[in-house]
Amino acid sequence: MKTAIAKVLLALGLGMAAAPLFAAEIVVIVNPKNPATRMFSEQAGQFFLGKSTLFTPIEHTDGPLRNEFYKKVLDKDATQVKAIWSKLVFTGKATAPKELGSSAEVKKAVAADVSAIGYIEKSQVDDTVKVILTVQ
Repeated sequence: MKTAIAKVLLALGLGMAAAPLFAAEIVVIVNPKNPATRMFSEQAGQFFLGKSTLFTPIEHTDGPLRNEFYKKVLDKDATQVKAIWSKLVFTGKATAPKELGSSAEVKKAVAADVSAIGYIEKSQVDDTVKVILTVQ
């Protein structure tokens, strides 16, 4: 009996270690020349779900930052967001966002396009981008 309990506790402990929480603060960014100054989470979510074309979303590839952003801003998981974009692309209503592998790449792409919107770790912000939302 004790061995079975120990195995369950060990499995739970390993499972928790395999899925660490994302600890960095996330910010939504735009090009400094963009007139936007502030945005609510619900507004930012519109662009990352293909519900508005006012901004062009720049995405991260799969990973903890993307998952945390989806959870906190979109109230969805990666599978749900992928399904939404698949439907939009299949019906010809939208083009899926460009996916980049790091915050540095997302920041560079947003800095180069006045209509782009992205999200990165707050620690990565510099004067090449403008923060319009701090994700809570």
